[in-house]
Formats: sequence, C-alpha cells, structure tokens
Amino acid sequence: MADFTFKLSSNIMLGSYMSSRIGQFILECGNRVMFIVDPILKENGIADKIKQALSERQVDFFIFDEISEGAVTKSIEAALNLAKEAHIHSVLAVGGGKTMCVGRAVASVLNDIMAGKDFYTLVDGALPEKNPVPLICVPTSLRDAYIFTDRIPVIDSRSSKTKLMPARDGLCSVVVFDPNLNVTLSQNQTNSISIEILCLAIEAYLSQKANFFSDMLVEKSLGLMRGVMFGSENSFMAETQEEILSQAGCLASLAAGLSSVGTASLLSLCINSIYKIPRSLTSSILLPYVISDCAKFKLDRVSRISRMLGVAGDGDDDEQAANALAESVRQRIAQADLPARLKDLGVSIENLALVVENAAKLEFINFLPRSMNSDLLFELVKAAF
Repeated sequence: MADFTFKLSSNIMLGSYMSSRIGQFILECGNRVMFIVDPILKENGIADKIKQALSERQVDFFIFDEISEGAVTKSIEAALNLAKEAHIHSVLAVGGGKTMCVGRAVASVLNDIMAGKDFYTLVDGALPEKNPVPLICVPTSLRDAYIFTDRIPVIDSRSSKTKLMPARDGLCSVVVFDPNLNVTLSQNQTNSISIEILCLAIEAYLSQKANFFSDMLVEKSLGLMRGVMFGSENSFMAETQEEILSQAGCLASLAAGLSSVGTASLLSLCINSIYKIPRSLTSSILLPYVISDCAKFKLDRVSRISRMLGVAGDGDDDEQAANALAESVRQRIAQADLPARLKDLGVSIENLALVVENAAKLEFINFLPRSMNSDLLFELVKAAF
C-alpha cells in the first residue's frame, strides 16, 4: 500500500452561482487584488460577471490577461512586475488550465521576488522560501489536473519546454467550482472535457501513488461520469450536465492531487507547451492506448474501472472488461467527432520525439502506473500516432 498523508488547506466551494461570492472571499485576504483572466472570458461575458461581483464588494482590482500563449515564463514575469508595483494583497485567477498555472505561479513566488530572489532560479526548481500570496482560483473548464498538486506546470520561454515549479503547502486559499460558468461551452468542448475528466480519474486510480482516499474520490467521480457518458440508469436527471461534470471534475482533480496524473496528462502537457494543442484533445486520443497498456500489468484495477462505469458485460472476465473499456472510450471519441490519432493534430512523429524527451525529465514520470523511460513513452506515442 502506498503511504498516505492527507493535508488539504484549500477551501473548496462548489455550487451554482458560487462565483458571485468571490468578492467576499477576496475581502478576507485584503482589498487589493490582481485579477488574472483568460482573454476568451472577456468575449463570452464571464469576465464581466466576475468584475461585477468584485465591484459590488468595492474590491480594488486590476486585470491581467496577457496569457494567450499559455503559462509561459515571460507572461508570468510581466504579471509579477505589475503585482510588485501594485503591492497586491491577493491573486484571483479565473479561466482554464493556463490561467490557473499563471495565477498559481504569481501567488507562489511573488513574496520571494519581492525579497530579491531570481525568478528563473524558482523556475528551475528552487522551493520558494516565503509564504505565498493568498490565491483564489475559479477553474472554468470543469476540472484542473494540477490545481491541488505541489507543482506548477509552466512553459520556459528560454526553451519552450515544460518545467514543474515547486510550490509551498497552502498555495490555494479558495477554489471555486461554479457550473454556471460553463454553460457557454460547445457540445464538442463538453465532450472533449468529459473524456479528459474520465482520463484524469483513471490515471489517479492507476498511479503508483494511488491510496484508499484517492480511490474513494475516483470511484465517486466515475459514478457521476457513468451517468453522463455511459447512460446508466442513475442518470442524475435532477441536475444539469454542467453540475454533474463540475462535481466529477472537482473529485477527479482532488484525486489527482492526492495521487498523481498519468501518462496521457503528462504527454498532453508537454505537447501543449510546444505546439499549443489543447490538452483535452491529446489526452482523449491517448486514453484508450493508456488503458490497453495498463491492462497488461494492472488488469484487476483496469477491469474494476470498466465495471464501475458499467461498460463490462455481466459475464466478462477481467481481460474482456479491460478491452471493453478501451473500445468504449474509442466509441465516445468517434461519436464526439474528436481526433482519433495524434497525426490528426498536425504534428509529425519527429515532433513528438522531442515531446517525449521533455516528458521523461518531469518528475510525474515517477508516479506512472509502471516504471517508464523515454523509450517506453515513445512506444506508446507511436501506437497512438
């Protein structure tokens, strides 16, 4: 059994219109806040809703939205310079994965930068010595693979490669999951995100860091996803699809923080860093191949996932159940009209060889379902290409 230590300092708020209370959460940390927002949210009206919630509480804020290229270190540096000049009390990050990473990075290292520490020393792996600035995160994409981890994925502007910045405990003061912020998603986006939530839950369940508590969260998350994706009898009709996915995404994100992300998330992170391809698309493509690979040495757990999702037939043995799970995911990808192969994303196998080299150097590789190196990662990539 893997060692288990439970320490979760984030105050997790989940519910419809919960984002309307953001002003209240911020005032508990001070009145001057840096509002980091994904530019796309300014177009669909979500940013205006958050601004209204802040204004109603008379919160003093300014907006930073220079993150179109992702969580690149040059954007984080620009945000840090503004935060220093404004002497902020807290950071509010609203948006998808890249926004969460920028917000977490700024809050994590600001006090160290104010004390004269070099930013790239922290990017290269030095642990911050100062306490983080209070941080309020509002993920608008139903899930976040890294928000509850002690690592912050960023893109090093010097090399365009992914780096994992270490963070001190207690980085996120409040994490708000509000399903009403997700009603603007297209059906294609919802389908893609649904498969990524499923991927995140499966990875946490199969990781070498999995424990009884992360397993419990995964099992509940899979129960919710079963109703949304696999048409179980218990379809939670009293709740909207966004509400169910927000609950499942929150649970899967927590499980990933207590266990670890896996092969598909690791590779999709590195592909996104260099080629800006959405992580949800890449992890969706890789998921059935990861399932088939894991079935070779963790057959009992893979078959258990298949049965929890109601994919396996009543008379199926473990191998049949595992195969049914991989095939069912492929069917969902086809039904959602999502890319089925990595080559469909416009990258070459030579491009992906560089990605694999980057992924093999990140410490998440130590927690994959089995010991892997760059050669084994590349074999999986070739199978999915």
